[in-house]
Amino acid sequence: MHDLRPVGYVIGLLAAVLGATMAVPMAVDLAYDNGHWQAFLQSAIITIIIGAALAIACASGVGPRLTLQQSFLLATGVWVALPLFGALPFLFGATGARPVDAIFEAMSGLTTTGATVFVGLDRFPEGLLFWRSMLQWFGGVGIIVVAMVFLPELKVGGMQIFRSEGFDTGGKVLPRAAQIAAQIMAIYVALTVVCGLAYVGVGMTGFEAVNHAMTTLATGGFSTSDASFGLFQGAPEYVASVFMIVASLPFVRYIQFVAGSTRPLLDDPQVRGFGWTLAALVAVIWSYRVIVRGDGLEHAFREALFNVTSIITGTGYASVDYQLWGHFPIVLFFFIGLIGGCAGSTCCSVKIFRYQLLIAAISAQVRRIHSPSGVFTPHYDGQPVTEEVLSSVMAFLGLFVVGLGLVSVALGMTGLDFITSVSGAATAIANIGPGLGEIIGPAGNFAAINDPAKWILTVTMLLGRLELLVVLVLFLPRFWRI
Repeated sequence: MHDLRPVGYVIGLLAAVLGATMAVPMAVDLAYDNGHWQAFLQSAIITIIIGAALAIACASGVGPRLTLQQSFLLATGVWVALPLFGALPFLFGATGARPVDAIFEAMSGLTTTGATVFVGLDRFPEGLLFWRSMLQWFGGVGIIVVAMVFLPELKVGGMQIFRSEGFDTGGKVLPRAAQIAAQIMAIYVALTVVCGLAYVGVGMTGFEAVNHAMTTLATGGFSTSDASFGLFQGAPEYVASVFMIVASLPFVRYIQFVAGSTRPLLDDPQVRGFGWTLAALVAVIWSYRVIVRGDGLEHAFREALFNVTSIITGTGYASVDYQLWGHFPIVLFFFIGLIGGCAGSTCCSVKIFRYQLLIAAISAQVRRIHSPSGVFTPHYDGQPVTEEVLSSVMAFLGLFVVGLGLVSVALGMTGLDFITSVSGAATAIANIGPGLGEIIGPAGNFAAINDPAKWILTVTMLLGRLELLVVLVLFLPRFWRI
């Protein structure tokens, strides 16, 4: 029997910390003289007590390192437990949310998906809006740590290719994780502050700026209004675009940059690939808007830059309903969301490095067909790619496509139409935010879909955020053998 005490200890500790942070939105509600602060007090007491009790009960089992099984359980357990506690303020507060809606919203927040089931955000208590933003902010920094510490160690989806980035854990996950998390957190906080100040500088109120700074750096997309970024058209769109791009780059490169080494950031094939991909997509949409739709140059460029960046990074902000631009942008935006940013960022979806490895593998295979006697090895960043990495990437891509299909069918079985089912599955498994169609498109939300579909999407968001295999491996009987 596996010792689950180290896993329970960390989950309990994180839950207690999450409960303590509920004091912040409680203070916000008190400052705005809202009665909703009592919901945060109740939620905090429950979360801290349960979290602390779990941590104390499991403290005797904490060791210097985690086993492989414990690491998988911890990565999944954290993203299951914290949304349940994070949902409490929605249950106890002024929203009158049902459990399915509260858990959906909390999961969407912590996985930085950005899909929402709440309508009337403009009338929500300020503390609750702040809590939604905080959930995404926590989820953003949390997934960076998971991506840089746990996934390379667990060899999930080709992430083991980044074990040589100066963060080789050597099996000692917890001590190294604490060191990495401290460096990442400092940079993450600093970028959030700079982003917030930039938002204030272009006309947002202090409250709007803080909330949107948190959800921008998390590439989460929660807003303080039902209109999302439709309220902030103009200069704020440029600010948001810049910081969404910043959040989409590997944070390990920022650590190296702060240490005085700029070349790794500039030479990173992920960064270059993401930059060229984004530039090409923005140019295509910009040209389409100008030539086909007859829009002005600056207006077309700003909306193309903002909305393409928002979707490719999985942020999910919407400044306009881009479904009104025509059929071509709708199709393109669907596939843009399946690209993602760089590994080790707050971004979601497939991520650019996997496409680069796929192209390298295809190129090598084509050359083998042309020259059967030759020896052709795929390379990434100037280094040969092992068969283990390639097979891991192919397994992830295959599972991603199959998962997208299965979730689409499952959503269709609940009664959703084709567009809503397919785009809903894509937005959940890739953690994008808005889908397509009249119901869950950029001008809508997930409030109107049925409860079974919400549960399916909630589970899918968890699967997508943890790269699918981290969760699914737990269901293998072999995993539980000692």
